[in-house]
Amino acid sequence: MVREGVPGPDAGGRRAYQAIVESVENRLATGELKPGDRIPSERALMAEFGVSRGTVREALRVLGNSGLLRSRHGDRAGPMLLDPAGAPLADAVSRVARLHGCTTAELVGYRMTLESAANQLAAHQRTDSQLAAMRRVIEEMAEAADRQRFAEVDYEFHAIVAEASGNSLIESSLRAARAAILDQIGEKVAESPTGSAAHMRESVRHHRLVFGAIEARDGVLAAAIARFSLVTSYREYLTPAEFEALSVMCGHDPNPL
Repeated sequence: MVREGVPGPDAGGRRAYQAIVESVENRLATGELKPGDRIPSERALMAEFGVSRGTVREALRVLGNSGLLRSRHGDRAGPMLLDPAGAPLADAVSRVARLHGCTTAELVGYRMTLESAANQLAAHQRTDSQLAAMRRVIEEMAEAADRQRFAEVDYEFHAIVAEASGNSLIESSLRAARAAILDQIGEKVAESPTGSAAHMRESVRHHRLVFGAIEARDGVLAAAIARFSLVTSYREYLTPAEFEALSVMCGHDPNPL
């Protein structure tokens, strides 16, 4: 935390609470603080910044509203920092999709854009350890005994690819896009016959194709596989017109699947 030179409060304590907020944000940005860490209690913050309890609570309110902090009354360990790219962003995307009446097609198109970009970047930026992790997860997908386990390792594969892209904004946005789609059609997906063993085998085949393209550093192919695979996987949730519109995003290249 900032310990010296903290500006005193102006009318209403505005500058003082902003100093606390900025201090926490800066330490998160530099890695001095990480999600899951605790910041000091209200009493400790009051002493450190020389401000009132009301000013500290305003800072905690702002941090909480921005999705950076979870504060519980009476928690002696102090407020907990949250991942700024985690649930808050996913909640925001799901809320926007719901309030603006976004269709499943819009969400699938959003994910196609992000995932194709992640695949293309990962093909050029992946490390040997990330390749090994992708290979391991695909084998776990192939051995998954049920739909739930399959979904878990499927998510892990895409998370590794997104991380390998080297773009944290794409990585965070992809998590949010996946969450928004599940928020809208999760129950339909759970009840769909596409959870069959045959479908899971086909999905594993698609993932092997993605892995092969990334391993070969063929970003164009890796991106194309993402687009074709997604529009194919979600076809049953799209109208014919929506499917045709999203297929345009696949371009004129031959289907790599």
